[in-house]
Amino acid sequence: MHRFDEITVDQLRAAGSTKWTMFPDAIGAFVAEMDFGVPPAVAEVVRTAADTQALGYLPAADRTAAKRATAGWLDRRFDWQVPEDNVYLLPDVLSVMRIAVQRFTPPGSPVIVPTPAYMPFLTVVPALDREVVEVPSTLGEDGRYRLDLEAIDAAFAAGAGLLVLCNPWNPVGRVLSRDELTAVAEVVDRHGGRVFSDEIHAPLVLDDLPHIPYASIDERTAGHTITAVAASKGWNIPGLKCGQMVLSNADDVAAFAPYATDAGDTVGLLGGRAATAAYTHGQDWVDDVVDYLRGNRDLLAEMVDQIPGLRLSPVEGTYIAWLDCRELDLPGGPAQFFRRHAGVALTDGTHCGAAGDGFARLIFAMPRPILRRALERMREAVRSRDAG
Repeated sequence: MHRFDEITVDQLRAAGSTKWTMFPDAIGAFVAEMDFGVPPAVAEVVRTAADTQALGYLPAADRTAAKRATAGWLDRRFDWQVPEDNVYLLPDVLSVMRIAVQRFTPPGSPVIVPTPAYMPFLTVVPALDREVVEVPSTLGEDGRYRLDLEAIDAAFAAGAGLLVLCNPWNPVGRVLSRDELTAVAEVVDRHGGRVFSDEIHAPLVLDDLPHIPYASIDERTAGHTITAVAASKGWNIPGLKCGQMVLSNADDVAAFAPYATDAGDTVGLLGGRAATAAYTHGQDWVDDVVDYLRGNRDLLAEMVDQIPGLRLSPVEGTYIAWLDCRELDLPGGPAQFFRRHAGVALTDGTHCGAAGDGFARLIFAMPRPILRRALERMREAVRSRDAG
């Protein structure tokens, strides 16, 4: 029995996160965070700050330490050598996305978002007065999604300036291969486009596959990419608000220099120190988490097979399951049905783009007994609907 198995719903509700308080009568599976606590090194950062009452602004030395820790982790884990001065601290991945759109694309140019997509990608862009070009990805017979390169090519040809690339891919669980990423690079390079690469789930690859930072592939990708990483998903600290933007060429570093100080002032002391602790001392913890997530994924696949008409896209990375509910034809949509009839709160696939109609997103980073209970409730809700 793993220590995570002992965590209860009551404990999770008492902790007070959105995931467990928005729907107080349901199992929370709609917010992408884990229910496993945080690494000891991160907990120590928070305790020390409280004990010493160190809750002021992030000192320059700690800012440098976080940048160095990020660069060191990228080197150790992915063999990607990034100068620490090319790492910038920002509150989160969406902050990096806003900078990528506003500072590194032609004014007014549309933004390409392959779908299904992480929901805010579809709302942040219009808030910046830019058009979103949704490009539905192709769904194979094996349940795996693949980028529609022809449609992405056409969108660039029509004037788009930026492609949003999410790898590992929220919500469909893919880890893109080097060949797939190289094919993307050829399209982008042909049009002189840019890429915003969200790699926030890089620590959470579940299969025996490498995560390949897109910008690390070659000079072309280094030249047209703005990369976002963070310790928030892998080490479960999204509330501490410290992500990292990585610039991979000298021109972008020079172009961003006038804005760097102002952008970095938005990161707090706890976030900066926690990121340093996670990247430097948290690998054993995240390795244990990944192993536990593999077990949850196995349970998920086993129980989805027990619900006729429900299909699971293979999860190669992340802790997010993408459920094809189209054959079930659930009244009101999958999320509403399972919320009302199973007491399980999911994200409706339509929030991930038009390509998500009939699908649902489920976060399975929860104690295994609770995951089993959620899936049993979902199974019984479908059976009751069919029996009625």
